[in-house]
Amino acid sequence: MSLIPAFEIGVWNAWLFMIIFPLQWLWVLVVPKHIAERTSHPADFKQDRRGKVMGRVTETFWIGATLYSIFLPLDIGTAWFYVGLGAFVIGVTILVFATLSVARTAAGKPFTVGIYRFSRHPMYLSMILVYAGVSIAAASWLFLLITVTTFFLLRFQMMQEEGYCCEKFGHAYSEYMNRTPRWIGIPRRSNQK
Repeated sequence: MSLIPAFEIGVWNAWLFMIIFPLQWLWVLVVPKHIAERTSHPADFKQDRRGKVMGRVTETFWIGATLYSIFLPLDIGTAWFYVGLGAFVIGVTILVFATLSVARTAAGKPFTVGIYRFSRHPMYLSMILVYAGVSIAAASWLFLLITVTTFFLLRFQMMQEEGYCCEKFGHAYSEYMNRTPRWIGIPRRSNQK
C-alpha cells in the first residue's frame, strides 16, 4: 500500500469488481416495468433538503468510485487480492439475493422476505462489501476512504428510508425493524403469537 494512490489504465483493474453495479442498473432497464419501479424510491417518498443533498453526494461518490476503479490496479497474486475477492463474492451474492427478493415482492409492500429477513438494507450492505473488496484487493487506502465515507452516507440514507417505511406501513414495519438488524445478523423472534 503506497501513500500515492495508484492510477494506471489496465485490464486487471478494480473495474472488474465495480462493473457489477452498472450491470445491475442495466438489468433494471430490461426487466418489466412493474419490477423496475420497485427498485427506486416510490413517488410519495419525500426527502427534506438535507436528504436530497446527501442522496446526490452518495451518487457522486458512487460515480467517482466507479470511474476511479477503471484506473485502480488490483494487487493480483497477493493475500490482499484473495481476501478482497472473498469480500467481493459475498457482496455480489447478497446483491443477487436482494435483487431477487425485490423482484418477488408484491408492489406496494415493504421488502421483508428472503435476504431482507437478515438485513433491512442488503443492497447497501452488498455495496459496502464490494467497495471493501476493491479496497482490499487493490490495497488502496484511497478506495478504503471512499468506502468508509460511503458507509456513513448510506447510513443517513437508510434512516430516511426507514422513517418513510414506518410512516407508510406503520406498526408492521416497526415490528420488522425490531426483529431485523439494519446491516446483517440473525433475526430476533417476533413477539407475535
